[in-house]
Amino acid sequence: MSESRAFCPRCGDPVPERPPDSEATDPLRPSAAVDLCEACYFEDFEFVDAPDEVTVSVCSRCGAVRKGERWVDVDAADYTDVAIDAVSEALGVHVDVDDVAWQVEPEHVDQNTIRMHCHFTGVVRDEPVAESVVVPVTIARGTCRRCGRIAGDYYASVVQLRAEDRTPTAEEIERTKEISNEVVAEMEATGDRNAFVTEMGAVDAGLNVKVSTTKIGTKIANKVREEFGGTVTDSETLVTEDEDGNEVYRVTFAVRLPPYTPGDVIDLDGDDDGPVLVRSARGNLKGVRLRTGERYEASHEDGVSPDARRLGTREDGVETTVVTVEDERAIQVLDPETYEAKTIARPNYVDPEAETVPVLKSRAGLHVLPTDE
Repeated sequence: MSESRAFCPRCGDPVPERPPDSEATDPLRPSAAVDLCEACYFEDFEFVDAPDEVTVSVCSRCGAVRKGERWVDVDAADYTDVAIDAVSEALGVHVDVDDVAWQVEPEHVDQNTIRMHCHFTGVVRDEPVAESVVVPVTIARGTCRRCGRIAGDYYASVVQLRAEDRTPTAEEIERTKEISNEVVAEMEATGDRNAFVTEMGAVDAGLNVKVSTTKIGTKIANKVREEFGGTVTDSETLVTEDEDGNEVYRVTFAVRLPPYTPGDVIDLDGDDDGPVLVRSARGNLKGVRLRTGERYEASHEDGVSPDARRLGTREDGVETTVVTVEDERAIQVLDPETYEAKTIARPNYVDPEAETVPVLKSRAGLHVLPTDE
């Protein structure tokens, strides 16, 4: 390389002439500001700009990692990869270096300290350069906002499971718990870290479910209503003000289940067509007539709560012997208590070849139950 007429502004030595496409002639690179000689340039050259230490904030309860103002869930047995990412973001490489390559060797000092041995190579001014730095990473354990709220029993809404003129069944209570956990799991899967169930508690009238957001409470209440029928009402209660002076409300969702559940046998007031085995309590109450086998559906005005009295449930039915099938409308069976032969209504779902049938004996008489469920 021939010498130019330029001289190093620091030591006065001649500066070698560089090709037009050299880094030294690039106005966007720092070296173009002052064309130093090789000795002076490398005297001040810093290949890697590394911090003295990097701190990674980790939630000691759930393991989430804080990144800026957000907490991010990570699925890791330890935090080596997280530490490597944090160091990568904190390191800086001189802009004049081309063909940069680096590798890192983690050294676990203790549970909360990882020493990162970082090795760099590259090319600058046609000269190979290499440098190694050690960056200690401290794992600072604390509590994320979500876990802090959980520990403080925080909740924004309550779902109250109740039933009209009865107490919710064990099945309804357990299914409501399952629905609550399913809704929270769905919200968590979308990345919502504010989704959690604070508490589920049985009360004399049913079940109370405290959850972290109003949105979750809405979803749970609507899913329970879709599955069991009934109604949902909501009410707000002012509980406090936030740091900006905005009013903070807590919402209560009251889910009131229908008075009758599938499997109940009811006798409708003012109705002479016989008892009804309830099949569904969603929308209008639906069922089957035990006298004829015909389909029943309550009027729009009655909805899921027609005036009726409960005679028993499907589980109260007992198997008894068929004496004879008299005709299309009558069948003779043994009374399960007195063992007397009695002629009763034959609904259309009775198999004429059946030797036994399930029957329910109640204040309304003896009736054959269907066997299709």
